[in-house]
Amino acid sequence: MSSNPVAETVASLMPRAKAELTELVAFRSVADFGQFPRSESEGAARWVADALAAEGFQDVALLDTPDGTQSVYGYLPGPEGAKTVLLYAHYDVQPPLDEAGWTTPPFELTERDGRWYGRGSADCKGGVIMHLLALRALKANGGVPVHVKVIVEGSEEQGTGGLERYAEEHSGLLEADTIVIGDAGNFRVGMPTVTSTLRGMTLVRVGVDTLAGNLHSGQFGGAAPDALAALIRVLDSLRAEDGSTTVEGLSSDTSWEGLQYDEEQFRQDAKVLDGVELIGSGTVADRIWSRPAVTVLGIDCPPVVGATPSVQASARALISLRVPPGVDAGAATKLLQAHLEAHTPWGARVSTEQIGEGQAFRADTTSPAYQAMAAAMSVAYPGQEMQYAGQGGSIPLCNTLAALYPRAEILLIGLSEPEAQIHAVNESVSPEELERLSVAEALFLRTYAAS
Repeated sequence: MSSNPVAETVASLMPRAKAELTELVAFRSVADFGQFPRSESEGAARWVADALAAEGFQDVALLDTPDGTQSVYGYLPGPEGAKTVLLYAHYDVQPPLDEAGWTTPPFELTERDGRWYGRGSADCKGGVIMHLLALRALKANGGVPVHVKVIVEGSEEQGTGGLERYAEEHSGLLEADTIVIGDAGNFRVGMPTVTSTLRGMTLVRVGVDTLAGNLHSGQFGGAAPDALAALIRVLDSLRAEDGSTTVEGLSSDTSWEGLQYDEEQFRQDAKVLDGVELIGSGTVADRIWSRPAVTVLGIDCPPVVGATPSVQASARALISLRVPPGVDAGAATKLLQAHLEAHTPWGARVSTEQIGEGQAFRADTTSPAYQAMAAAMSVAYPGQEMQYAGQGGSIPLCNTLAALYPRAEILLIGLSEPEAQIHAVNESVSPEELERLSVAEALFLRTYAAS
């Protein structure tokens, strides 16, 4: 990859990285303990804690966060007077969804066509390995020139806010001059990218009730109000004819300034079926990085198999609303709830409940840390300049840390480029990206220390 000694060290460590990622992926660490054993998450947390201790970290601890999960903390002291950098990742993962849809078992890291497949390989167990590789490379080439704090979260994918609340209650624990969030990704493989904005999000559960109980559709259908039909109308009101999100009072015309996303490339990345149109208006970057987007995540209603000829008395749905930077997630939640209530037909009884929230984030890309990362990435990716992109997803911890430590610089990098298919079946990581980003992070720490 390069004659740079740091790059040569990282390259030599890649077999070990693969072995370690294999061990970490094997934990079924989904932080939904109704679906997956708590012991799997606790095992992953202990693995991370042991790895930090083996690298000489002090004060390694399993932090019991208010949502009932564990985050892992460690501190590696650097030279006296050095800056402090916090490195973040998370070991919890999304459920594998339909395991039958995986070409190889989701919790067995498998190499295929030059990529490593497995749940969490990119999002974000690979991020844990990336941090370890960067630190090992520096230790082998003159030492780590900054104080390093590492925090590895145990419930990021659930959005339950355990680490955010813990950080607020222990305000000095994660304080740093710069924070590197290893949970983003390059715009595409081989294009070094920092994520400069994140959309926020809110999760709202909506319920519609119309009858005391289900009724025979032949005897009562046509006059009896159908709760499922009412819910369908409510959900349909959240989108315009072109698919744009239309929550009343929520602006949806902001434009994205910066790196653009080619529409045909997006169709390929999203695997849109032939003949199916994209939804929304404006550029793709506008739609996914700077405008609100509503998604119906699930509906409680009878499945087709086993359904009876009944008018439904009740129906429920879980709705996700992504909100762009500059929009308060709490205010967006109130607008969404008011919209749902206003568009419920036939006088049906409607209830809404917020079950999760995260604020949007916008970084200061003019800071010294960004300059240091740009220099590091130009070495790790020869001939490439660092790009700035948005991300449609949410990392609520970013805003918590920004509020707690307003002077800290926050950078977002990571392994979740489009081919990684995070949150979907057959998630994978590019080992070349893992190698290059580990080199970039190591060189960033060295460059930033000298700035």
